[in-house]
Amino acid sequence: MKAWPYPFWIAHRGAGRLAPENTLAAFRLGAEHGYRMFECDAKLSADEVPFLLHDSTLERTTNGRGVAGEHSWSALAQLDAGAWHSRRYAGEPLPTLEALIRFCLANRHLIDIEIKPTPGVERRTGELVAQVAAKLWAGADLPPPLLTSFSPESLEGALATEPGLPRGLLLDTLWEGWLDTARRLECAAIVCNYALWDATTVAQVHAAGMRALSYTVNDASVARWLAGLGTDGIVTDRVDRFSPAA
Repeated sequence: MKAWPYPFWIAHRGAGRLAPENTLAAFRLGAEHGYRMFECDAKLSADEVPFLLHDSTLERTTNGRGVAGEHSWSALAQLDAGAWHSRRYAGEPLPTLEALIRFCLANRHLIDIEIKPTPGVERRTGELVAQVAAKLWAGADLPPPLLTSFSPESLEGALATEPGLPRGLLLDTLWEGWLDTARRLECAAIVCNYALWDATTVAQVHAAGMRALSYTVNDASVARWLAGLGTDGIVTDRVDRFSPAA
């Protein structure tokens, strides 16, 4: 396997559930807890601006309505992405991917960008997320962004556009052909629902030259079990519970 330049602990959506997910406030709070690598979700606005949001729709984490990818960035930028979480964060805006990357570069943080496309624009989302990440990270003396996705089509777009950025295939089941797909996409990692790992699967992934990462681990006994299996990284909500130096 190639050298793996990323830390074992990765903060989920910035600071897990302690702050409104995928906002700069969340990444600042995660950093205050000592984390130096963060996972986020990126998709495209209607005018193809990559921005951070997990869901396809706006209702759960903003005061907007409808499919996020059907709105222009100028409209999305006006939304409140913090009040749903708590009064402390009322008025927190949605950030662009560019804003998050500039924050990470300024503070020497690392990033795992989950490409989270609106259905129908999977490949295009992978292409543009990769373009923005590569352009902004160019020349930085830091390990590059890790691009992950459940969508092989999005990873195909990223590979075709910026092959130098490492990729990871996300899995919530071990569907038929998953390892061959990861090989075809020249992935550096498999990022699984933690319950899918066992010694055999970890060995398969390592034998293929890839790293074995897990989401979303919030229990200490599960973290110990995964470490014992020899996995290579954990995405967690509990930035207040797990020391990233461990």
